[in-house]
Amino acid sequence: MTKLLDSENFAKERNSSVLRKDGDTTHYEHLTGVVTRLKNLGVSDEDVLCAAWLHDIIEDTNTSFHDIDQRFGSRVAVLVLSLSKDKTLPKGQQEEQYVKQLRESSFEAKLIKLCAISANLKDIKGSSLSKTKKTKTIRKILHYLDVIKPDLVKNKASTPAITSLIDGINAVAVSFGHRPVSL
Repeated sequence: MTKLLDSENFAKERNSSVLRKDGDTTHYEHLTGVVTRLKNLGVSDEDVLCAAWLHDIIEDTNTSFHDIDQRFGSRVAVLVLSLSKDKTLPKGQQEEQYVKQLRESSFEAKLIKLCAISANLKDIKGSSLSKTKKTKTIRKILHYLDVIKPDLVKNKASTPAITSLIDGINAVAVSFGHRPVSL
């Protein structure tokens, strides 16, 4: 079995029946959307795709950095850790630390986050959450996009399909009264 298939199966095993905060989407559906978007951007690096399958696993399950490192290698584990909130911190500090991590993360981690943002917005748009809850959640997600935006702009020429993802993100953002993001 390839490492990529192993990461997909591991994610499915740990997340398949768990619903996301929107109450409608399973974690596995979300992860599939993230990986599909990365592939559509032209990403073929196995470690990056593995990390996309696993990007929520540390914060949403009892899987540790060490577990990922042992099973998938250091590069995958570091990518996943850079996309994981530290649940041991108080909520306010958790957000501060997460934003700092995102800002300092690799371009590959930022691409995974961009694809997660796109998938999250699609899920939220179609969810049964109230319009107020959707608007608040979208605001938070767009804040994360602002954090990673400088690296996206800097690398736009090498990954031109980023623009189409941003267009899709903007369509949802604008429909909920937010300003569009420009690269």
